[in-house]
Amino acid sequence: MSLKKRGNTWHIDFVAPSGERVRSSAGTADKKQAQELHDSLKAEAWRVQKMGDKPAYVWDDAALKFLLETQHKATHRDDKSRLRWIHPYLKGKKLTEINRELISRIGEIKAKESSPSTANRVLALIRSILRKAALEWEWLEKLPRIKLYKEAKRRVRWLTPEQVQTLLKELPPHQQDMMIFALSTGLRQANVLKLEWSQVDMVRKVCWIHPDQAKARKAIHVPLNSSAMEVLLRQIGKHPQRVFTYRGIPSESANTRGWRAALKRAGIENFRWHDLRHTWASWLAQQGTPMNVLQELGGWESETMVRRYAHLAPAQLVEHSERVANLLNGTNMAQLEK
Repeated sequence: MSLKKRGNTWHIDFVAPSGERVRSSAGTADKKQAQELHDSLKAEAWRVQKMGDKPAYVWDDAALKFLLETQHKATHRDDKSRLRWIHPYLKGKKLTEINRELISRIGEIKAKESSPSTANRVLALIRSILRKAALEWEWLEKLPRIKLYKEAKRRVRWLTPEQVQTLLKELPPHQQDMMIFALSTGLRQANVLKLEWSQVDMVRKVCWIHPDQAKARKAIHVPLNSSAMEVLLRQIGKHPQRVFTYRGIPSESANTRGWRAALKRAGIENFRWHDLRHTWASWLAQQGTPMNVLQELGGWESETMVRRYAHLAPAQLVEHSERVANLLNGTNMAQLEK
């Protein structure tokens, strides 16, 4: 029997021309609908075997294969979250049915629900999966064109030293230490929270972030200044493995209600924990740190990411610009003497 009923649901069971046995739930209690699906699957299996047609892969197949192949990505968890959101709109869809119009509708829904930038992350993920399906897996003949939304360039948000002191006074001791360490090293929130003693060398005054912990998947060696060292000395003996704890338990989040309440009391608005990293980079740029050194310290893979802070070093730019004026002045003096 090609159709079998188990409970209230019909199941499909047949042998394809290739000799492969196909077993699948029809997902319905209606025998007529189950028979139509059975006939469709059997016809498709025949076309693949006898006519050389490609199997009609569906979105679910592509999304699963993409996740399996990209487990190493720093954004793997975010990709899974976005795919869960996308699933209701594309589940069961053949890849050949996913066109520009359908993708555009999905983008519009996400943009209204959150923001154009968030919608772009969803659209970029769909594009990445379809590109792999077409160019690597050869599941798709033609790629639909996916247009992203224009995003306004966000200004870099950072605090002045005075604002930092005000905020520190509003935080409990364990969060004060995490904040000082973040401002001293430029490390991301996850790297601060998950830092282990095995990653710290107190003698050489350095700590390191392993490649699988870094966003760019490259090891980061972090010099520890005097402020960072003072913070570490205060953590010794609190936990055998993790550096930052609260009441003996490893800290799992920095963006807590206490953090947000402290920001409010300090009169600081529109500021995230990640902006501490921007503050660290902005301070270094203002003190004349070369952009290539800043890139190395921050573990950025792209120079473009570092150039966001270039405008904060006007004194150094003027100094270099003045060299041209010196040459011009020298030329004018020589001409005047003649």
